[in-house]
Amino acid sequence: MTSRALWSCELARNTRNRAASDLVHNTLLTLIKPQNSLKSAGRAPHEPSINSFRLRKSECKQSLCVCVCVCVRVRARVCVEMKIEFAPVRLPLRRRLQTAAVVQWVFSFLALAQVCLAAFVLLCLSDWWILAALYAGWLYLDRDTPSCGGRRSHWVRSWRMWTYFRDYFPITLMKTADLDPRYNYLFGFHPHGVLVAGGFGNFCTEASGFSRMFPGLTPYLLMLPFWFRVPFFREYIMSGGLVSSEKASASYLLSRPGGGQAAVIAVGGAPESLDARPGALTLQLLQRKGFIKLALKHGAWLVPVFSFGENELFDQMENPTGSALRRMQDLLQRIMGVALPLFHARGVFQYSFGLLPYRKPIHTVVGRAIPVSQNPCPSKDDIDALHALYMEGLTQVFEENKENYGLSQDKHLNFI
Repeated sequence: MTSRALWSCELARNTRNRAASDLVHNTLLTLIKPQNSLKSAGRAPHEPSINSFRLRKSECKQSLCVCVCVCVRVRARVCVEMKIEFAPVRLPLRRRLQTAAVVQWVFSFLALAQVCLAAFVLLCLSDWWILAALYAGWLYLDRDTPSCGGRRSHWVRSWRMWTYFRDYFPITLMKTADLDPRYNYLFGFHPHGVLVAGGFGNFCTEASGFSRMFPGLTPYLLMLPFWFRVPFFREYIMSGGLVSSEKASASYLLSRPGGGQAAVIAVGGAPESLDARPGALTLQLLQRKGFIKLALKHGAWLVPVFSFGENELFDQMENPTGSALRRMQDLLQRIMGVALPLFHARGVFQYSFGLLPYRKPIHTVVGRAIPVSQNPCPSKDDIDALHALYMEGLTQVFEENKENYGLSQDKHLNFI
């Protein structure tokens, strides 16, 4: 077999596509002079001249075009076998900008803290170490800010990027009743989801119009204290209105005189994120009574909030209770305080796999406020009674709105 024929067979083995290999092999062999013509020229078949293997310029172009076509066909067939659905090449600019905004948001949640920490370490080891030392001093002096209302920036919350972020899903905020700004409020956000997209879009940005819908109220989304210890990253998340989820932080907000403060807490917390997958309606609420006690102590009115579509954004690896994966996730959560759901959805240029959320609508419904009378030392019966009233209010929000957002009449919340 000639060297070009051997090359064609090697290409066939690499592509692992029999039809493609036959096409390449046959095409190249037809461009090479057969060995019978060598006999007529007076040479032995095993001693062909070099010129007999040279292709004319036009034939080289033809073979190159054939190989390119074969590669395209092979790529298309592989994509079909792997069920990869690529995004259209021609998309409106606004959709590209929406995707870019969500890429930035996912990167901020998953990697920005690590990047900021690495940048601080490198700054310490560089000739500019004096800047790192000054910032470290600032961190010490500013250590209580995340527990005292944070340091929000209206400019950051109003970035045009958040509008594209909102329109990617899209995210909408629905009001059930007016909220009197003379009181402080404790919003219970359900479900937690994987990355709390609805909570961030509605309460950490002005994209959904919270300030216009609830004039006089200032929302604060509570986040794990761990993240406020990361240099630089803490400044970014505080600018959006995120504050520490420590008890002292929530107490500071709910005890402010004059009212108008709205502390938003994802009640299910990190454990609930491990069960966040499409169709899930299980909420970890039966044993979550700390926020109820906090509301009683400060006389903050409770507001149940349900975000329809929050669990539809990501798929998750199967991790039923008792499985090896779930035991490992629970162990890491107890050690680190952070849940690690193994989620996946779509990518930037294809819709089959990746870490970007699906384009599924999120409808966040803010329920009616539950009046709470201040009780500095609430009893267990007081806490249980208000807890039952809160679950009733949350159930009412869900039942009244589920059919409007694509859920059937037989779907109900499951409290654990």
